[in-house]
Amino acid sequence: MIHMTSPGVDEHGRPEPPQRADELTILFGFLDHLRATIAWKTDGLSTEQLRERPLPTPMMLGGMLKHLAYVEDHWFCHVLSGREPCSPWDAVQWERDPDWDWNSAPENSADELRALWSSAVDTSRQQWGLFAAEHSNPLDSQVGRPVRGDMNARWVVTHMIEEYARHCGHADLLREAIDGAVGD
Repeated sequence: MIHMTSPGVDEHGRPEPPQRADELTILFGFLDHLRATIAWKTDGLSTEQLRERPLPTPMMLGGMLKHLAYVEDHWFCHVLSGREPCSPWDAVQWERDPDWDWNSAPENSADELRALWSSAVDTSRQQWGLFAAEHSNPLDSQVGRPVRGDMNARWVVTHMIEEYARHCGHADLLREAIDGAVGD
């Protein structure tokens, strides 16, 4: 169970990571802040805007939402908890299109993409709760399906922070190019 010390919320509705807390609370404080940043950067955009590629890159915000939904499922449900991939990831032929999560996003509406991502985040939180309840020191515990040697849960959580931080930077640039909205 994560116990935060009244982190506060910024003007965009994002929880501020606590400045004084145990390692687990601080790590999840940063992850939740970054998750909320993605929600903020994609909020209010239409399906067409989420499909836009306003910069010389194949990246689009809709693809980012779908990619992050996949990342949530892969790392928290599959790697950490040892479960099989959830739908729709279980039916993807990744060898045919390794970027299916990004490339298939234009087939989805804004509501579908937001729901897929939000559901994946909720499921990740549930999987973490189950994992943590089974281990006296969850961050140091071995994951269910290590993909890189002797992998513990701390690596997974830290990787998720890195993954979101990188994509939050991309989201800043894409959102500004789409409608001029700025902010960190």
